[in-house]
Amino acid sequence: MSFTSPSWSLSPHYLWSIIMRKPNLSNTKHTKVLAPAKDLATLEAELAEQENSVENNLEDTVLRLSDYLSAVDMVIKQTFNHRVWVKAEIRNLSSKGGHYYFELAEKDDDGKVIASCRGNLWRFKAARVLAKFERATGMPLDRDLTVLLKVSAGFHAQYGFSLTIEDIDPSYTLGDLARQYAEMVDRLAGEGLLNLNQQLPTPFDIEHVLVIAPEKAAGLGDFQADANRLASTGACHFHYHNATFQGNHAPAEIRQAIISAQQQFENTYQRLPDLLVIIRGGGAVGDLAYLNDYELAALVAEQPIPVWVGIGHERDKVILDEVAHTSFDTPSKVIAAIMAHLAQLVTQTLQYQMQIKQAAQRQLNTAEQQTARQLSQIQSQTIGQLTALQKDSAYAWRSIQQSAHRQVKQAARQASQLHIQTQASAYQQLSLASTYSKNHQKIIMQSAQQQLIQAQRDSAHLRDIVLLHRPSRVLKQGYSMLTDEQDQRILTSSNQLYPEQTIHIVLKDGKAKAQIIDIKMDKKPTEFTEAST
Repeated sequence: MSFTSPSWSLSPHYLWSIIMRKPNLSNTKHTKVLAPAKDLATLEAELAEQENSVENNLEDTVLRLSDYLSAVDMVIKQTFNHRVWVKAEIRNLSSKGGHYYFELAEKDDDGKVIASCRGNLWRFKAARVLAKFERATGMPLDRDLTVLLKVSAGFHAQYGFSLTIEDIDPSYTLGDLARQYAEMVDRLAGEGLLNLNQQLPTPFDIEHVLVIAPEKAAGLGDFQADANRLASTGACHFHYHNATFQGNHAPAEIRQAIISAQQQFENTYQRLPDLLVIIRGGGAVGDLAYLNDYELAALVAEQPIPVWVGIGHERDKVILDEVAHTSFDTPSKVIAAIMAHLAQLVTQTLQYQMQIKQAAQRQLNTAEQQTARQLSQIQSQTIGQLTALQKDSAYAWRSIQQSAHRQVKQAARQASQLHIQTQASAYQQLSLASTYSKNHQKIIMQSAQQQLIQAQRDSAHLRDIVLLHRPSRVLKQGYSMLTDEQDQRILTSSNQLYPEQTIHIVLKDGKAKAQIIDIKMDKKPTEFTEAST
């Protein structure tokens, strides 16, 4: 291409005057949603004609880059010298010298970026705009938020196109966060995860607890104060793992902490823990938004053990509160619930112990009474049988004598041979009767002796059962017992206590004397009742 008269000093204002031969939009009033021009065909025809004119005027002109970009800057300033509301996602955010620099983008339904540009919030407006946003939303402006910005277009020959941010509407961001939260709840419910962890039964005994919390958080300190006292008794063991609970990387760190804590515990104990506790406590309310993560919520919902959470805010809920087995306002309430559960378990155990002891005593008394009755019955039966046997023997003896006398008289009337036969028969019958009597008496004595031996065995067995449940043996197993000052009553309920009451604490190797100073009784049956001595 040849240039007949190249001009290297062509003024940008001259270029601008050529390019800008089209309708001026600077005085047009704009709202948040701009309506299309009514006579669009006419406007397009005029623009096409002016573009042809510009091409003809600049056809043989060579421009410097700075002149051309300066002319573009003038065009943008002239055409877009108004402010409009633009919806965009913050892909990145940085600050320097009080100025804030944005990377803004728009994504389609598949998450693909279809538009992007830079945005600038200058120092003289940044403090007011950001403070208003944080007051309204309770959270700082950060990346990955969708915001509604009041902007004006700008172009710089060296830095290119950018938007100057004049204001940010916090109500739009709040609505978008609420929409995302509702969509997350609906998705969890549709996938059967929303109430999945809540369907798990509360563990009978809480022995091992995994705790996920930010390192050195105030809520963790409150939790550990009570947890350490509980752990010192050996009733429960706590395994702590730390993770960050604020910032965009918080959900991933919490998920990794949960997974690694589970694996470490299973490798050590070859079983699952009894409870997973996620606590936060303290911190800004705005930091709660980082915990509204679907992947984190799904992982918590799918845990094979109950998950208790105490995030630390009474009015603001996060998605973890929705999917957890039990949700508490603060970490202190989480440890209080664990202590109440164990206290209830101990109370039930003591009640069962007392019931077993009472049942054993009743069985022992019943067995002693039954043994006495059986022994008395055996003795009565034996005496009766001996008396009847004696009567039968006497009767049989008398009968034999009478028969013998009759036979003797008859033999006397008969021949001497018949007399001898009758006499021999009489002696034979006497011998058989005597043998029968002795055998029958021996059988009765053997039966009575066997019954007496069995009764002795039953009595010894019942005695052994009683000895196994005697109070001294129960005390050696680590239990203690409270009695009144006279050792006449066993105290099992706080209703039996009163201030300044003197009681005895019975141990395996002695007893101690104590005085009741104060009694605390809780109305709720599941809470732990304490009596200080």
